[in-house]
Amino acid sequence: MGMILTLALLLGLAPAADCAPKPTVVLVHGAWAGTSSWNGETERLQRAGYVVRAYANPLQGLTSDAAGLAAFLKTIDGPVVLAGHSYGGSVITNAAASSPNVKELVYVDAAAPAVGETTGQLSGAGSALSGPASTLYDKVGSELYLKQSVFVGSFGPDLPKTTARELWAEQRPAAMAAFTTPSQAAAWQKIPSWYVIGAADRIITPQSQQAMAKRANAKVRTVPGGSHLTLITHPDPVTEQILAAAKAAC
Repeated sequence: MGMILTLALLLGLAPAADCAPKPTVVLVHGAWAGTSSWNGETERLQRAGYVVRAYANPLQGLTSDAAGLAAFLKTIDGPVVLAGHSYGGSVITNAAASSPNVKELVYVDAAAPAVGETTGQLSGAGSALSGPASTLYDKVGSELYLKQSVFVGSFGPDLPKTTARELWAEQRPAAMAAFTTPSQAAAWQKIPSWYVIGAADRIITPQSQQAMAKRANAKVRTVPGGSHLTLITHPDPVTEQILAAAKAAC
């Protein structure tokens, strides 16, 4: 019976069993957001039987944020699929380089810097963040808050206006160092990568993301009408891309 099943699998006549153990999925949010931005994906992934950890990104600077994530990854047994949104993409790019349990990287409307590049350099021509800082941010010491007009009009323009204003009010500030610190690693050079690109992203332009995805040889899924907050407004395609990465990790 065992020989028959093996032959059937080789011939593609029988489904392969689910992989065991399933990888843990670690989700890393970006600037002006929090772990709750991944709620839609967390619910769907847990329903599919995956252990999910939404990492609280400190947003204090690329070097320290990546080191913190790398330390967190060491506490997880078994393979990991590591997903990052926005600035979180830069953090996973650096943290995964020293984390051998990371088997797949997933970028969601995210930066995927090469060594020496900063997150701020990757927004792309025409990004809403290209304007004068005084029109974009409310600055408190070294930390930046997005102005309400920028958050509602460019960060999450496909959200209901009341929801966008609520998220703006709840935003976590990001230190300037998050955007100006050069990347020290490029984990996508060695780890298989996946990309979700919101076709209407005004923060990191689709053109910039496509260029980063191409050089990473990433498998790309484009979400028509998706803003920079595709993970909130379109959790289904984002989850499907993460699930594809998780299956590839097997």
